[in-house]
Amino acid sequence: MATAITTARAQPATAPRQVTVLGSTGSVGCSTIDLLRQSPEAYAVEALTAHRNVEQLVAQAWELRPKLAVIADPERYDALKRGLEGSGVAAAAGLEALVEAAERPVDWVMAAIVGAAGLAPTLSAVRSGCVVALANKETLVCAGSLMISEVKGHGATLLPVDSEHNAIFQVLDQERPEGVDRLILTASGGPFRTHSREAMAEVTPEQAVAHPNWDMGAKISVDSATMMNKGLEIIEARHLFAMTEDRIEVLVHPQSVIHSAVAYIDGSVLAQMGSPDMRTPIAHTLAWPARIPAPVERLDLAAIGQLTFETPDQERFPALRLARESLRDKASMPIVLNAANEVAVATFLSGELGFLKIAELVERTMNKMPGRDPSSLDEVIEIDNEARRVANDILRALG
Repeated sequence: MATAITTARAQPATAPRQVTVLGSTGSVGCSTIDLLRQSPEAYAVEALTAHRNVEQLVAQAWELRPKLAVIADPERYDALKRGLEGSGVAAAAGLEALVEAAERPVDWVMAAIVGAAGLAPTLSAVRSGCVVALANKETLVCAGSLMISEVKGHGATLLPVDSEHNAIFQVLDQERPEGVDRLILTASGGPFRTHSREAMAEVTPEQAVAHPNWDMGAKISVDSATMMNKGLEIIEARHLFAMTEDRIEVLVHPQSVIHSAVAYIDGSVLAQMGSPDMRTPIAHTLAWPARIPAPVERLDLAAIGQLTFETPDQERFPALRLARESLRDKASMPIVLNAANEVAVATFLSGELGFLKIAELVERTMNKMPGRDPSSLDEVIEIDNEARRVANDILRALG
């Protein structure tokens, strides 16, 4: 029986609302900043963090005047400190500083640090008991059971930012989960939806990051091209909505208008629609349970004309199969899947690995790693590190 774990009680909002943005210079972070600047009087920014983009972080800090700005790369601390001189914004660097920024008491935290690097800060935000807008897939992919336990134990509110999970959250009857038949995750199909495997073998990183509908970062765009993003979303949905893998369907929808849907046992299917713009789901979480205006293009169904759907081809896009297989194994296998994929995508983007080799490297890494059930974040990180070592060993063997 499906029950959603994100049905936390609405919390009274302060005025202005205290917010922190983890990963403020990435695509989701920048979209969040854009929403904050629409109504600067409504929000007080506590902290902003970035990985290495000092220049953009400094510009954001001067504009929004947070109390703290953190750069993850310690080697860029001096540049950050110089850039913030005279702003009144404190500067810090490194993982400990990221965690400290995440656990500061606020009303709302955007968790948008890409990759496994977002695990510890996101967990810290959850432990503070605030509203956490989750845009980091790896948090639930790698540590889903642990994260859900922490959400419940600390009275936090977990709101999904991914357009697909946010869509499900908006149309899911969480008070009567017994009426749910299945969840339907839609996928654009990426830039190679109609390509043969032979054609995909020749694609370049530049082609892979050119998503037909969404403006996203390079890593997420490649995941869309391989459909690994949808595999990771299956794993996320499993934890977010307590739904078994066999009741989570993937449907290719090239127009990216229907962001996902919920099918009910009476034959009803409720879907959430909108223009493909991440500011819509971010605005939903930022204002929840209310709604705020967002500067997005309004959906014009007449102009679109038609909506089409396809069954995904798991032969051409084996990442979907690998993600489902990881859920049928020990809890460590989604961690291995994610870590190997991060290694493979980075190597592809550097021009050292073919596009079709991404899924192959993931599968070979999964086959070499024993399954186990981690009970702590330290064990999760240990498995993640081990999987990366194995993936890199395989890469070296490939020459």
